[in-house]
Amino acid sequence: MGVHPERPMASARASTLLGRIASIDALRGLVMVLMLLDHLRETWFLHVPVADPVDARTTLPAVALARLVVSLCAPIFVALTGVAAYLFGTQHTRAETRAYLVKRGLVLMALEVFYLSELYWGVASPTLWLQVIWCIGVCMIVLAALIGLPRPVLFAVGLLIVCGHNLLDPIHLQPDQPFFAVWAMLHQRDVIALPLGLVAKTTYPVLPWIGVIVLGYAIGPWFLPEVATRTRERRFLALGCGMLVAFMVLRLANGYGDKPWFVVKGNALWTAMSVLALAKYPPSLLFLLLTLGIGALLLVTLERIRNASVVAALAVFGGAPLFFYLLHLTILRLLYHSAAAIWGPTQGSVFGLANYGWVLVWYVGLIVLLYWPTAWFSRFKASRRDIGWLKYL
Repeated sequence: MGVHPERPMASARASTLLGRIASIDALRGLVMVLMLLDHLRETWFLHVPVADPVDARTTLPAVALARLVVSLCAPIFVALTGVAAYLFGTQHTRAETRAYLVKRGLVLMALEVFYLSELYWGVASPTLWLQVIWCIGVCMIVLAALIGLPRPVLFAVGLLIVCGHNLLDPIHLQPDQPFFAVWAMLHQRDVIALPLGLVAKTTYPVLPWIGVIVLGYAIGPWFLPEVATRTRERRFLALGCGMLVAFMVLRLANGYGDKPWFVVKGNALWTAMSVLALAKYPPSLLFLLLTLGIGALLLVTLERIRNASVVAALAVFGGAPLFFYLLHLTILRLLYHSAAAIWGPTQGSVFGLANYGWVLVWYVGLIVLLYWPTAWFSRFKASRRDIGWLKYL
C-alpha cells in the first residue's frame, strides 16, 4: 500500500501518534514563563527604556541579562509552532492541515488587532501594534501554502531565509515609495499609514520568522514514534552545539549577521553585553543562531531531566500557551491601571517600581497565581475535544 496522496507527510506509524509530547510542551511552557518576566518589566519598569539591541553602555546589567534570557521566547516558540504543525499533519489530511493553519493564523491576527493592541495601548490609540501574535499568525498562513513542498526544499527555503535575510538590511524604503507597506511587513520595522487616521506599527517584521517556522516544520519528523528518543537527543545536541559554534565564529569575526560589537575599555561586563546585544526586530542571523541553539539544548535537557514534576509543571503552561498569553497580559494591564489610579505616576509620567528587584518578586508570585487557571484550562481543553473551536486557542 502506498502513502495516501492527501497525507504524504504521514507514514502509517506516524498516523498512530496520540496525545502530546511532554518535552515540547515543557519547552513551550518554559519560554512562556520566561516571557512573563519581560512583560512584567514592560509593566512595572517601563520608565527604564531598553533599545533593540540593548546599549551596553546605558542599560542596567540586570535588565540586559533578563532581556537576553527572554530573547529565547519568540524563536523557540515559533520553531515549535512549526513542529506542532507537522505533528498535526500526521493525523490530518493536507487539506485539513492547511485549513487549520489558515484559520488559526487568522484568529491570532484578529486577536492582535482587535484585543491585544487595544488592551496594551488603549481603545483611543490610532496605532495598531502588529506584534508577535500577529507575526505567528502570518507565519502559519504562509506555512499552509508551503507544506506541500518536499522536505529538502523546505529545509533549503528555511535556511535561505534565516541565513540570508541580513543581506537585505541595506534596503530601506520610504513611505512614498512603491511596496513600502509590503516591505515594512516583511523586513523593515516601520509605521504604515492606514485609512481613517490609523497607523500600523510593524514591530515584528515577518520574513525571518517565516524561515524559523518552516525549519521547525521540516524537523517535525524527528518527533515521530519511529525515531528513538536517544536518536532525537543526539540530533538536537549536535544541532544546538553546531549553532552555538557558528554563532561564536561569526560574532567574533564581527562581520555578517548583526551590527558590530565593541570593546568597552576597562569594563569586561559591558564588552560582554555588547557582544550579546543582538537585533530582534527583525531577528538577525546571530540572534537566531544563539537562541535556537540554546533552545535545542534545552529540549535535550527537558527530555533527560529526571524530575518529572518539573517537566509536568512547565507542560501545563505549554499545553495552553495562548490562554496563558491572553490571561497574563490582561491581568498585568488591570494591575497597572489599578496601581496608576491609586498612586498616580511614580516614575515620570508613568507608574513604575523604583527597584528591579521588585519586578522579580512580582514575577515569582504571578507564576504561582497563573498556574492554577492555566492548569484548569489545559485540562478542560484536553477533555473537551468535541468543542471544535477550542483547538484554535
